[in-house]
Amino acid sequence: MTTIDRPIVEELESLKGIKVVDVDTHLSEPGDIWTSRAPKKYADLVPRIVATDELGPAMSAQARERSMLGQTSKQSVWVVGNDTVLGPAGNGSVIDKQNEKVRGSIFVDWEAGECSPAASFAAPRVAMMDALGIWAQVIYPNVVGFGGQDFALIADITLRNLCATLWNDAMAENQEESEGRLCGMALLPWWDIDATLSEIERVHRLGLKGVVMSADPQATGLPDLAEPHWDPVWEALEECGLPLNFHIGASATQRSYFGSASWPSFSNDKKLALGSAMLQLGNARVLANIIFSGICDRFPRLKIVSVESGIGWIPFFLEGLDYQASEANVELEHRPSEYFKRQMYACFWYEGHAGQKFIDDVNAVGVENCMFETDFPHPTCLYPEPLQHVASTLELVDYGTRKKLLSTNAARVYNLDVT
Repeated sequence: MTTIDRPIVEELESLKGIKVVDVDTHLSEPGDIWTSRAPKKYADLVPRIVATDELGPAMSAQARERSMLGQTSKQSVWVVGNDTVLGPAGNGSVIDKQNEKVRGSIFVDWEAGECSPAASFAAPRVAMMDALGIWAQVIYPNVVGFGGQDFALIADITLRNLCATLWNDAMAENQEESEGRLCGMALLPWWDIDATLSEIERVHRLGLKGVVMSADPQATGLPDLAEPHWDPVWEALEECGLPLNFHIGASATQRSYFGSASWPSFSNDKKLALGSAMLQLGNARVLANIIFSGICDRFPRLKIVSVESGIGWIPFFLEGLDYQASEANVELEHRPSEYFKRQMYACFWYEGHAGQKFIDDVNAVGVENCMFETDFPHPTCLYPEPLQHVASTLELVDYGTRKKLLSTNAARVYNLDVT
């Protein structure tokens, strides 16, 4: 059993006095996260866990299609409405009930409840954070997609809207229970512009710290994010000071990376490794579209975060965007790289082992634009020694820079008090 019962941060002299903020983690949703909060008439329609042997042929085919590796699942599955499968009930955690991290793709066969309680519940999560030396975590969903894109599978708009608001209610409860240390990102009902604007106001009143957005609403027949249709949303977020988060894989077009990134003959473990790496690069496309859309010209105070995508590729990519924008006479008020420096942020976790290249990457991206993440409890997470890893990575930078990268940058973006 992995030891998590002693404050590791006390052993790391270089990180003393820093309230570490982990800006990308996930919730392995408890089976009752929606049903326990739903009005009685919707209790049998909101997302819930159903045993595989209770599925008919059509739903079994959905379960296979939506399983992580495109194979017939032995698991229970999440179902919404009367007959729509969202995905397997295991929810992506690689930290087991004994708090051990497993390697490879074995976790895809886990049933609900086989992962660490810290992956699903506030109290054990906070206890684990205390042991690991992490002060706060930003939390994203699993079941409905990292950008809430799988809500589009629900035909009933009222049910869709309810599912989003119930998630947000649960995140507000977790934030209160943890005394502000668990910061769940709000899911927007982006398919309904009026409901989205109302929900932005509501989650701001609830004290939530940011929102999650699908990168490709046009995949569901809506305007793409460059269209004026979305300007009221950007204006509302800018006014409330809520960051707009684009997590990797946050659209229907990026959903099947395990099945499409690798060659078909690869083993499941190879598919997992290659698919995960390729998914991280998907946000290059998202950032480029945002910059070229003119959103940043119209809303210069909007904070935009590229989540779980790393930072090493960004300097090269921004240089490429600057060059191509000039060559193609793209009409923007500033160079693409200037928009990034002004209002965009990215996260690092496993990159760089006390190397000069990592420091050069941070400086090229912008010290003020980089934040730290662990990706707990997903396959690429730094668990069980996230701070030992990052202390080694940052040993060549001064204490002030360490504090920015691990704490105060995130505090500024997500409106946290780390004093």
